[in-house]
Amino acid sequence: MKEIQTFLSGRLWLKEQTPFPLSDIEDLIEKGFITPHQGISSTHFSPLLKTNQHQCRRCGFNQLTSFHCAKCKGVCLYCRHCIRMGRVSSCTELITWTGPVIEQIQSHRFSWSGTLTSQQERASNELLASVRRNQSHLVHAVCGAGKTELLFPAVFDLLERGQRVCVATPRTDVVLELAPRFQQVFPQTVIHALYGGSPGYTDYAQLIIATTHQLYRFEEAFDVVFVDEADAFPYTVDKSLQYAVQKAKKKEAVVHTITATPSDELLRQAVNKSVISVRFHGFPLPIPRFVGLWNYHKHIKKGKLPQKLKMWTLNCLNHSRPFLIFFPTIELMEKALPLFQLLHPEILSVHAEDRDRKDKVIKLRQKKVCGLLTTTILERGITIPNVQVAVVGADETIFTSSALIQIGGRVGRAIDYPDGDLVFFHHGISFAMDTAKATIEAHNKQGGFRR
Repeated sequence: MKEIQTFLSGRLWLKEQTPFPLSDIEDLIEKGFITPHQGISSTHFSPLLKTNQHQCRRCGFNQLTSFHCAKCKGVCLYCRHCIRMGRVSSCTELITWTGPVIEQIQSHRFSWSGTLTSQQERASNELLASVRRNQSHLVHAVCGAGKTELLFPAVFDLLERGQRVCVATPRTDVVLELAPRFQQVFPQTVIHALYGGSPGYTDYAQLIIATTHQLYRFEEAFDVVFVDEADAFPYTVDKSLQYAVQKAKKKEAVVHTITATPSDELLRQAVNKSVISVRFHGFPLPIPRFVGLWNYHKHIKKGKLPQKLKMWTLNCLNHSRPFLIFFPTIELMEKALPLFQLLHPEILSVHAEDRDRKDKVIKLRQKKVCGLLTTTILERGITIPNVQVAVVGADETIFTSSALIQIGGRVGRAIDYPDGDLVFFHHGISFAMDTAKATIEAHNKQGGFRR
């Protein structure tokens, strides 16, 4: 029973997918230690539609599809929204642990030899005070301000008080960046890193670093949730992900948010707020250059790299500087890739569905590849020393002002390389480009820098 308890505590899991014999699960259901729940629940009767409204218990999605079910020999509803985690249908059961509560470990080792800047320390103390008051807090800090480091004292305080903590983020790349850093700081704490394709943990973790998608599988599990990059796609537009965060926390728990580019809604919702306008190393944020790249679509489709883009890439290669080149679409990026590989065969491309994305980023960090072409998937959560950044088609609608600010935040993050080139190649300057540049300049001004 102990193994099942550690696995299921705080989780909302498909009964048929547990890594334990179903006979053991049924036995614990009978004893009242496990509670089954209908996968698709009826929420209320709609007088307008004259039918019951239904909802997936795991993700909260209510646009369901009917099918003839071989299991129950009838017509079932199933949820398409979270089907990648295993199908939830009317006749499937989700299970939760309702037996004895796991005794939390209250002795943890805090192993961090770094020091916070004055702004980081102020924000960290303000966040810690909010955590102790159980009030939500927004940390609005520029890219490269050291947001992760200022979380450490609050997380340690929570762990020492026997609290279960989740640091959630919309992006897998951010999880991959954060998890080893937290494990280094809390070497004796069991930490799980959860994302699509992550290891199948069966033990119990007091600290979980997870994508917001993975929180579909939790219910009333966490005493505190920190959402890092809370303004990132798809979290901001997918209500089911926001539902997942609320479902994963305990009823009285609060959610704290951390981002460099908070939306107006996040700013309005903030009960308490800390602002950091200077990077941890004390240097200003790189200001983007606007460079016209006329008819770049046409040139690339004809098998030619635009001259300005080619020269920018060759300059990076000649000076052995790693680089990221952002593209508005996968299609355009893949057409451009062989043209870049004529300049250097070790230039690679990455996108959201690329299974080798993690390895390619590691290779760039280890200088085993010289540069990556990428979509907006790498706009956040990665730190590459001395990286240079270009955006092709910065005027395209996918490059919002917040996306451009986050992309620019990849440049100059390392203390040994506090600056670098940030260029927005465009076919006409957009409002988002102007807004991004003005916002970066405003942060520098607030930080005491003058151009």
